[in-house]
Amino acid sequence: MHHVLIVLFDGVQSLDVTGPLEVFAAAGGYRVTTASPAGAPIRTASGLTLVPDGALGNQAPDTLVVPGGAGTREPPSDVVSWLRTTGAGAERIMSVCTGAFLLAAAGLLASRRATTHWQYCSTLARRFPDVTVEADPIFVRDGPVSTSAGVTAGIDLALALVEEDRGRDTALAIARSLVMFLRRPGSQAQVSAPLTAQIAHREPLRDVQRLIVEHPEADLSVPALAARANLSPRQFTRAFAEQTGTSPGRYVDRVRLETARRLLQDTTDAIAEVARAAGYGTPEAMRRAFVQALGVAPAEYRRRT
Repeated sequence: MHHVLIVLFDGVQSLDVTGPLEVFAAAGGYRVTTASPAGAPIRTASGLTLVPDGALGNQAPDTLVVPGGAGTREPPSDVVSWLRTTGAGAERIMSVCTGAFLLAAAGLLASRRATTHWQYCSTLARRFPDVTVEADPIFVRDGPVSTSAGVTAGIDLALALVEEDRGRDTALAIARSLVMFLRRPGSQAQVSAPLTAQIAHREPLRDVQRLIVEHPEADLSVPALAARANLSPRQFTRAFAEQTGTSPGRYVDRVRLETARRLLQDTTDAIAEVARAAGYGTPEAMRRAFVQALGVAPAEYRRRT
């Protein structure tokens, strides 16, 4: 039976452990175990005590799961040593959130692409310059090593592995039981456009932001948005960038892309209908935006999700 081992250590994030565990356990056909360096109970970052099935042994599992948490800030040397000498032999390795720091410390991300929680991507890149850190995706797969962003992204990655092993129907059934989508593609952004951009502190610009999010199909040209804010196009463009940290055009582009993604995932609307609702006007315009941003056409994006 395929062995999935989840590494435990003091300061681990409990959801990084239980999320993937629930996915693999629900799939059936996996032997899921947990282990700490000495086999002793560990205390999670939130104060929960977890009792492992045993100690980290000398045999690598089929799939190794390395969770994150506050305990990764000063990577435990015993865990890093085990990862370097034994864990590296696993057929597949996945990390959740800041678990990527443990993999990097063990040399398992050298010359690989990786991600982690968006708040720590710059730190990971600075501390481990031999790792190509991608801040935007919710998970990145590079050969046998996969890394994911925070908590729910670890569940997305676990679902992707189950789909690879057991097929789409099994993964879909698990996702439904967990009340999740099957599955957010790894290329999906960690943070939505409204969260990425700052919220404008002036009401006319906040109103413009709300309009863009609520009505991506509207005329969202700079002249139209400027008129709504009672500013000249030049004043509007400057004020919007100063208060949100991004240009009006870029903000609109990202909102429209996210809207189209959501409609492709959540509805069975035709591609042309999605294109109109998201503000692209034509399927071809939406296809160009998807290929440029995600590397796949809308129809392929829907098939994968």
